[in-house]
Amino acid sequence: MTACSVDELPPGEVIQVPTTPPIAVYNVDGSFYATDDTCTHEVSSLADGYVDGDVIECAYHFAKFCIRTGSVLSFPATVPLGTYRTRTVDDTVQVDVASRST
Repeated sequence: MTACSVDELPPGEVIQVPTTPPIAVYNVDGSFYATDDTCTHEVSSLADGYVDGDVIECAYHFAKFCIRTGSVLSFPATVPLGTYRTRTVDDTVQVDVASRST
């Protein structure tokens, strides 16, 4: 599935892809990653959060996750995010929605 163009997602940014469930796509220093968009602590979009390097911080209760692996980095979250494989094809970022892993 095409998530966005490479130009639409500058380094250090995140967007929400309106799938069911929603997916967050990140640009970490020119590499693209995708995770579940919903924080595992409370129902909050991670695309509304704060990116710092390869860490996403939820805007609601400030839980932190590793963008690369989905692992929990701080409370109040205790459950990791699902992650998805991505690839870049013809200047578009694509997410393999069937590849979800935790």
